[in-house]
Amino acid sequence: MSSDKSQAIIVRPARAEDGAEISALHARAFGPGRFARTAYRVREGTPAFSPFCRVCVIGGRIIAAVRLTPISIGRRGGALLLGPLAVAPDFANQGHGRGIVREALEAARSAGVAIVVLVGDEPYYARLGFRRIPAGQITLPGPVDPGRLLAAELVPGALAGFTGLVAATRASEDAAAGADPAASLLSDARPSLRV
Repeated sequence: MSSDKSQAIIVRPARAEDGAEISALHARAFGPGRFARTAYRVREGTPAFSPFCRVCVIGGRIIAAVRLTPISIGRRGGALLLGPLAVAPDFANQGHGRGIVREALEAARSAGVAIVVLVGDEPYYARLGFRRIPAGQITLPGPVDPGRLLAAELVPGALAGFTGLVAATRASEDAAAGADPAASLLSDARPSLRV
């Protein structure tokens, strides 16, 4: 089935009830090997949805989804990890993936997020403002091809202020401390954002 130009294209925030459909899309796009990837391991144990996650819906079907997970880099907040980005094969190469990433980045920028990091294909993501991170500046807790570690600065010059190991933030840490999760995403001390 290919994209029907007469059907409305809806890009919206991902919701908890989208979970099963998004999981099926990820399984088709990436297979079981996705569970062993370093970026997947960083996201383990974190909520599946943040206010920045987006889906593209056509004809009532989710045909593309992107996840953004709040992270700290060297214990500094204000960053997100992008991925996975998945597009249904019958809707590939039609701009839906780029469209939802643009919307997600704009939502993050509006919320004051400084940078978004990902592990991915530089030629694809360069069109969305991502550039290679200087070798060794930011690391993940597992093997990653340094040529595929990319960042988009949502605040000009922000990348220079981030160094160290990437770690997902945990809502439970902030809840135990009585912190407001939305406020702590933008803090340098204990970032988190959960819905």
